Amino acid sequence: MVDEEERLLPIANVGRIMKQILPARAKVSKEAKQTMQESATEFISFVTGEASDKCRKENRKTVNGDDICWALGALGFDDYGDAIVRYLHKYRELERDKATENKASCSRTSRDKDDEEEEEEEEEEEDSLEDKSDHQPHQQTQAPTPSARV
Repeated sequence: MVDEEERLLPIANVGRIMKQILPARAKVSKEAKQTMQESATEFISFVTGEASDKCRKENRKTVNGDDICWALGALGFDDYGDAIVRYLHKYRELERDKATENKASCSRTSRDKDDEEEEEEEEEEEDSLEDKSDHQPHQQTQAPTPSARV
C-alpha cells in the first residue's frame, strides 16, 4: 500500500487545485479528492509513458516538454496539447528573459565589486601613506640644483 501512495500526487495539492475551481463555500469530500488524485496520477502516467516510448524509439533518455505535447496530441488530447504548447512557449520566454536579466545583473554586480575593491585598495593605500607620514619627522628637502643632476 505504501508503494501505491508514493506514486500518487499529494492529496493536499489535488484538493487545493479542486477548491480553486469551485465556489468559495463548496466543500470537497475525501472520496472526491482521492478519486481525482488517482485519476490525475493515472493521466500523467499515461501521457508520460507515451512520451517515454517516443524518446526510447529516438534513442533519447530525457523526456522534455515537447515530448509531452506530442504525446497529448498522439493520444487524442489535442486541445490539451495546444494549451500546453502555448504554456511551454511562454515558460521558455520567461526563462530566457530571466537568464538574460541574471547575466546582465551578474556582470553589473561583478563590475560593482571590482570598483568597490579598487576603492577599498586606494583607501587602504592612502591610510597607509598617512600613517607613515605621521610617524616620520618632517624634513625639508631641497630640490636638487641643476648642477647636481647628472
